[in-house]
Amino acid sequence: MTSELVDLARSIAVEAGELAARRRAEGVEVAAQKSSATDVVTAADREVELLIRERLQAARPDDAILGEEGGGLSGSSGLSWLVDPIDGTTNYLYGVPHYAVSVAVVEGDPDPLTWTALAGAVRNPATGELYSAAAGEGSTLDGRPIRVAEPVPLAQALVGTGFSYLPEIRREQGELIARMLPRIRDLRRPGTASLDLCFVAAGRSNAYFERGLNPWDHAAGVLIAREAGAAAFGIDRRPPDVELTLAGHPHVADALARLLDERDTAPLDNRARPGATSGPR
Repeated sequence: MTSELVDLARSIAVEAGELAARRRAEGVEVAAQKSSATDVVTAADREVELLIRERLQAARPDDAILGEEGGGLSGSSGLSWLVDPIDGTTNYLYGVPHYAVSVAVVEGDPDPLTWTALAGAVRNPATGELYSAAAGEGSTLDGRPIRVAEPVPLAQALVGTGFSYLPEIRREQGELIARMLPRIRDLRRPGTASLDLCFVAAGRSNAYFERGLNPWDHAAGVLIAREAGAAAFGIDRRPPDVELTLAGHPHVADALARLLDERDTAPLDNRARPGATSGPR
């Protein structure tokens, strides 16, 4: 069954990506704001998600769907689809070629603490790259197997991250990054969580961490990273969730987690702050 699910995720991600790219070429405008003035949604976000929902309902009418823009749709099959129609909306708005369509399916409710990920696909329409994975079958980039980079000391690690939309959280995150930078090779903040996780899977970065991610932000990317050999976990080694998503080669991920756990690098924490979503997305 997983092969059928990953094939469906791939085909929908590709079609949805083509629509997103067409709308980007036509010109993009902000349709609404969400948690802050910098947290935006475009008309294309909504149109692309509607397309994905229509394709999923036609192919698997009994499955549940949870999307960033359209909320949840209940199902009876025990499977749930997690959909981010345009991850990296700010990049998309500005024409930065680093945004993605992310489609994943899990067994169980759309709760990252309890679900079992089955399949996922992440498409970057700007580059045409398609990452995908099925549970137990490995990860691929454009059909070719990928693996995480070999472990390196943290001082030689290229680390990806993302920041909150809320100014007070961003200030704390900046303070943390200032303390981290002398202890790693360098930091990257491209702005698309699903692709950041896929970059770990493909060996394009050594590790990635972020707090504030929603289920649709990381469902496909975490599976792809894990199937490529990465460890992926959250606070206290629980499954990745809104409190923390961290991924990398197991040795590098452990070292990064220890660094984040140090008292003098603690402020990157928005667990108690309502609406402290990650961004810009």
